[in-house]
Amino acid sequence: MRIVFMGTPEFSVPVLEALVTAGHEIAAVYCQPPRPAGRGKKDRPTPVHQRAEDLGLEVRHPTSLRTAEAQADFAALGADVAVVVAYGLILPQAVLDAPARGCLNIHASLLPRWRGAAPIHRAIMAGDTRTGVCIMQMEAGLDTGPVLLRRTVEIGAEETTAGLHDRLSALGAEAIVEALENLDRLVPEPQPEAGVTYAAKIDKAEARIDWTKPAVEVDRLIRGLSPFPGAWFDLGGTRVKVLGSRLAEGEGRAGEVLDERLRVACGTGAVALTRLQKAGKAAQDAEVFQGGARIAPGTLLGEG
Repeated sequence: MRIVFMGTPEFSVPVLEALVTAGHEIAAVYCQPPRPAGRGKKDRPTPVHQRAEDLGLEVRHPTSLRTAEAQADFAALGADVAVVVAYGLILPQAVLDAPARGCLNIHASLLPRWRGAAPIHRAIMAGDTRTGVCIMQMEAGLDTGPVLLRRTVEIGAEETTAGLHDRLSALGAEAIVEALENLDRLVPEPQPEAGVTYAAKIDKAEARIDWTKPAVEVDRLIRGLSPFPGAWFDLGGTRVKVLGSRLAEGEGRAGEVLDERLRVACGTGAVALTRLQKAGKAAQDAEVFQGGARIAPGTLLGEG
């Protein structure tokens, strides 16, 4: 098929690669514009932009698709279908209608659960035991379109957003290739009204760890926000991110370090911190981190 690919972050890259490997013609790649990044604040192309250029594909990065010019340029590509995955711009109806077979979205949840911006984070933070990807026929609403194909995975007890992100990215790449191969035979299933939830964008204000909460909630927060933005606590005026954890046994005051291996008491129960990162430093496993930080048992985390 002749495809317009629309995606921006690392999550989208395996999908683009899978479409190329499957032999589809990529008419153009749409992504977000380069933005300042790094210490020099130089414009840096997005992961999809970089990979598309490596593959010799045409890259476009309009700041809006609402202008008549942008919509005419899109329609002129004469695509059979657009494949959209974590693109970052709302598609106006004129764009949705332009490809002969419409626009297909790869969404990283089991719709209608976790429509919206942060479905992977929210699934882990809510304690979901399974999630997956859906290939959805796009329409004007927010992730409301009928589903063509679903693939499900279990969420591991110690899984972080980083690990689940990579698994779902690979799964989405496989699923879209399968969906395109069988597009004439797939029957769109309208999403049920029951079970709709929204995965709101992660607010950095959510990231500070509240040790008074039950250990199960603290553990989910840590894993759900790893690696970005990273759940954190204050240690003597220094922000420390926690990038990995697991449930553990133990009791004490909320936020109290129970032993040298960084078991920490919560409102009920305890968590073992397994990977940490001081501001401006590299992430370290707990044992290595403790070799330098030496947080003593009895320390109350979060007290400046």
